[in-house]
Amino acid sequence: MTPLYKYMEENRSQLELFTTAITRAHGKNHPETFDVRELYTTIDDKVKASSSDKPELTKEFEQLRNITNNYTIPEDVCETYAATYKMLEEADNLN
Repeated sequence: MTPLYKYMEENRSQLELFTTAITRAHGKNHPETFDVRELYTTIDDKVKASSSDKPELTKEFEQLRNITNNYTIPEDVCETYAATYKMLEEADNLN
């Protein structure tokens, strides 16, 4: 089991909830949250599909860094938004 797989396994339910919640709460002012949600889903699907192998996620994490300005948390968002970016950055660091 790779460190990324373990991390995603441990944080899946929270990331699932949070990536959905931030689209609802902040999507109007931060449309990038929809792209974040979509990329998270792609990453999670690839990780689940390759529990023992390291999935190829370079493109997805690169896009995520670009969309989030290297996980920079906007000033006008809630703690859930900040936590989402922090967890995704931690996952990126394990990739």
